[in-house]
Amino acid sequence: MYVKKISLAQLAASLRSGHKNLNDYINETCDLIDEVEPYLKALLPEPDRRQRLLKEAQELENKFPNPDNRPSLYGILTGIKDIYSVEGFATQAGSRLPAELFSVPEAQSVRLIKQAGALILGKTVTTEFAYFHPGPTRNPYNLGHTPGGSSSGSAAAVAAGFCPLAFGTQTIGSIIRPAAYCGIIGFKPSYNRIPTEGLVYFSITSDHVGLFTQDIEGMKLAASVLCTNWQTSSTEKRDLPVLGVPEGPYLKQATPEALDAFGEQIEFLEAKGYEIKRVQALGDIQDINDRHRRLGAAEMARVHRLWYQEYKALYSDHSAKVYEKGEKITDQELAQLQTKGLELRESLANSMAQTGIDLWLSPAATDWAPRGLESTGNPIMNLPWTHAGMPVISLPAGWAYNGLPLGLQVSALFGYDERMLSWSDNIFKVLQDIR
Repeated sequence: MYVKKISLAQLAASLRSGHKNLNDYINETCDLIDEVEPYLKALLPEPDRRQRLLKEAQELENKFPNPDNRPSLYGILTGIKDIYSVEGFATQAGSRLPAELFSVPEAQSVRLIKQAGALILGKTVTTEFAYFHPGPTRNPYNLGHTPGGSSSGSAAAVAAGFCPLAFGTQTIGSIIRPAAYCGIIGFKPSYNRIPTEGLVYFSITSDHVGLFTQDIEGMKLAASVLCTNWQTSSTEKRDLPVLGVPEGPYLKQATPEALDAFGEQIEFLEAKGYEIKRVQALGDIQDINDRHRRLGAAEMARVHRLWYQEYKALYSDHSAKVYEKGEKITDQELAQLQTKGLELRESLANSMAQTGIDLWLSPAATDWAPRGLESTGNPIMNLPWTHAGMPVISLPAGWAYNGLPLGLQVSALFGYDERMLSWSDNIFKVLQDIR
């Protein structure tokens, strides 16, 4: 097991105040990476990482010598999934294609995090083009298991304590699933709440920028920097939200073991005073799944068309198959598919209004992290919430019999990101008592 507890909120306060020396923090982190990274394989190699970070730390200290004036994420090491453009780093998107194909101005979200004082730890491993072809990263709880994907390296790096904050993306389940597999918090905000400019897109209609941390307060801190028009004041209608369980064929996609664990999580929350309503929802989940996959394939084919024509031999079988599928989807069908997410969002919002539900609860994955690195696991439990563009968070929620972590998926109304994170704070604390 290669896991280290680290709180973004606490570390940020210590670095801003000077109680934690920035150079000491960097050296301690680089020592940890030197020890663990050969086994975990969460980061893209960078021979002079320590020297670069110490130089950037000195520049940051020179810019903000007064602790009272330091920005909110002063000195925080942040991992960036290798589909983001970051100044000074090549972008490979987990592929064998030439990096110059992906050379665009630095991602707006990366600029925002730098402006808040964060230092870029480095690029984290992603599956090829943020799809299913796995990278080398291993699960920090058990190296024989996948960390999930496609944000494999970001989730593993946060769980291992390499960085208290990392960027991922989600097109189906690439934040929520690896967060659950790695026992950390993963946050996918409402669609386009964090700007996506500067990504190597897979599906521009579905791609979300998202984040990994180990603490809710840290997630709120990072979200306040990155999310457009973030509201810091509390807007909850009630102390404890009404929680909804979407009964029907959607839940049956999870394994019996995962559903047993989910049932225990629900019973635990009920015993702690939460009202749980079981509501028939997502009855057409198979159609939703098919539409979302066709949408992703069609948009991927249009993004990659020129690249694929020239570099077809460099694409994995996984990526080639989805490209070929997408090429067969007409522009007319694509235009229709691009409207379906909003329809699902409105349908779920109506169901919440009619039943008085504040948050949906569901398993964060179909099961715990699978053994082996041939697959990154099944994202199907995350798909409808991504398709609808609704905010979602994965919270650590107990353990499987084999010691691997489990996660609980929480989703809210579109645009209710602040309320969801605020309510999730207590849910997270309650779930820590599950054994």
